[in-house]
Amino acid sequence: MLQLTRITLVCLICCSLVSSGLACGPGRGYGRRRHPKKLTPLAYKQFIPNVAEKTLGASGRYEGKITRNSERFKELTPNYNPDIIFKDEENTGADRLMTQRCKDKLNSLAISVMNQWPGVKLRVTEGWDEDGHHSEESLHYEGRSVDITTSDRDRSKYGMLARLAVEAGFDWVYYESKAHIHCSVKAENSVAAKSGGCFPGSASVILQDGRNKLIKDLNPGDKVLAADEQGNRVFSDFMMFIDKDPESRRVFYVIETEEPHRQIALTAAHLLFVADSNATAGFHSIKAAFASKVKPGQRVFITEGGGSQVKPVAVKRIYLEEYEGSFAPVTAQGTIVVDQVLASCYAVIEEHRWAHWAFAPVRLSYRVASLLFSKDHLLTNSTVQDDGVHWYSNALYQLGTWVLDKGSFHPLGMSINSS
Repeated sequence: MLQLTRITLVCLICCSLVSSGLACGPGRGYGRRRHPKKLTPLAYKQFIPNVAEKTLGASGRYEGKITRNSERFKELTPNYNPDIIFKDEENTGADRLMTQRCKDKLNSLAISVMNQWPGVKLRVTEGWDEDGHHSEESLHYEGRSVDITTSDRDRSKYGMLARLAVEAGFDWVYYESKAHIHCSVKAENSVAAKSGGCFPGSASVILQDGRNKLIKDLNPGDKVLAADEQGNRVFSDFMMFIDKDPESRRVFYVIETEEPHRQIALTAAHLLFVADSNATAGFHSIKAAFASKVKPGQRVFITEGGGSQVKPVAVKRIYLEEYEGSFAPVTAQGTIVVDQVLASCYAVIEEHRWAHWAFAPVRLSYRVASLLFSKDHLLTNSTVQDDGVHWYSNALYQLGTWVLDKGSFHPLGMSINSS
């Protein structure tokens, strides 16, 4: 009864969100022009957001030190941006190594610094630390934090530098010392960093006419292969992307099966349908699990030949791989067959049914639009969003954190983010 109440509450609020969204017009950037924001420097010892660095709402928990010999070392990428000065006092290039998210935010900040103070560059005094110079569980050990100054080392600029770092998108910014600003980001595999759950741009789906199509090329109204509650193959309308990022490179979980060989790549918090290792047939024991929790020996569900139902097959191995682009498609059915493996369209919450209920207002608005307008019109209306996280997805996550227990969320996501 409590679960039903929660679902109902989420749906009611979501209905109001969709209604207001439709009234205001499509997507981000539509409507009234925004006035330039007046930037206020941070005060000494101030941090934004106003929570501890490794807690909900900031950069999240420490996930373990990365060394040059560790498997996670491939999560770090060098930053050779000529507009950034790296102190590199160790003379090893370590300060240039960081996660992709940290690199993106740092490069964005470098542009802001040059615009704010012509002739001045961003300077990094500390990046990834492999020598143990920082406190225990410092995010410097994971390449997720940097200490910064301006190239002219003018301390009167540091308060504004901190503000520019906030505007650049760092997940936590701290005017830590009169000598530098400390900035950090969420983990690459966190829910917020991944905006929930995604597939790589190279992943493909099957259309109703039998053709394969890359996920990144989907358009509203495309009918893609999915499955219903009984595991029957169905074709369902693609409605929207929860998240769309064609350019960034991210680390995905690659789940590979026994014969018949199938392989699907998805982010840590994305839901995949699995069954226990002793499930040899049928769809009765299916459950949704985060990709990061899937284990070898469990069964995932695949398509094979012209069969009318998806078929269970054992997972052979799981490994991490970096791919370009990340896309989170949503179908009317709430499921989708990607690279011939059945997956949920949802992420973050380990309850496919709850997530599907929460997207009921989206399905309703899409159906109404489909009745009123042609497919060509759908390509230009609000169901096609700009790159980035869809506003509805952002709002839904916020609602979920208020209504649902923390245990309902991906374990990394709840400890790391609030967005």
